Amino acid sequence: MGDSPSQLAFYLGLGILASVLLAAGLFMMKSRGAVLPVAHGSGTMRAVLVWIRDPMWSGGLGVQTVGYAVYIAALSDAPVSLVAVMMQGGIALFVIFAVVFLREKANAREWAGIIGILVAMVVLGLSLRGGVAGSEANAQALWTFSAISMGAAAAPFAFARLRRSGMATAIASGVAFGLGSLYTKPLADAFAAHSVADSLLRMFGHQWLYLVSATNIAGLILLQNSFHSARGIIAMPLSSAISNVVPILGGMAAFAESLPTERVAAALRIAAFVLTIGSSALLAVSEEVSQHGLQAG
Repeated sequence: MGDSPSQLAFYLGLGILASVLLAAGLFMMKSRGAVLPVAHGSGTMRAVLVWIRDPMWSGGLGVQTVGYAVYIAALSDAPVSLVAVMMQGGIALFVIFAVVFLREKANAREWAGIIGILVAMVVLGLSLRGGVAGSEANAQALWTFSAISMGAAAAPFAFARLRRSGMATAIASGVAFGLGSLYTKPLADAFAAHSVADSLLRMFGHQWLYLVSATNIAGLILLQNSFHSARGIIAMPLSSAISNVVPILGGMAAFAESLPTERVAAALRIAAFVLTIGSSALLAVSEEVSQHGLQAG
């Protein structure tokens, strides 16, 4: 039996609330980006402890945690495609916060990239209504995809300007978050295969729990590092776009998931991929050119 309109509206409202909370939490963390130290090498733990002791940053992390819990609640009884689309409103809200309160600015090319990513994420969410569910993970394919993804995340660090601008770090954070989402699927499958009490005990014996934790922690550290050098209106949309694309590509590579069978949905999925890649490249290159211009000046 389907949900009543009032029930659906309630869970969609939870999706909107989650989007607002996640955006607000990230904004609070970004607002401290220029003040807090960068987590790097042997000083990573020391820097993270400084972050945690900062009331604004730790408050932002807490707001994000509540937002994620509300997001899970919204997914429990609302179509994933609708919730996914609404969650992209968080990107737009974060951009608005950054422009209004942090006085961040973007040129025409950067606005084109930001808008392109927002449109791509909405289109991607709309395409989720179709598609063939995947099977259990193909371990070899999953590790191969993970290795390729990490290689792609590392590649931008070879370019000094991308490192200095924070773009390389933002890209790497998106890959880390995306892999975390991808590893959540086999973890959820393992959880569903047993009773609740048994699953809680078995979960700690699964590699997926530790991989999900490690990739999400790495993504958070990388994103905060990118906030130190990059404008939030560039870093956050770039990271978010990549984190959405990675698990979908990984699902196709390692879980035998496929494009939607409906032609319109399949076309929307492909268009979202192309627009995401193009818009992300536009942001990264534009930020690189902007940083080069500032240094030359």
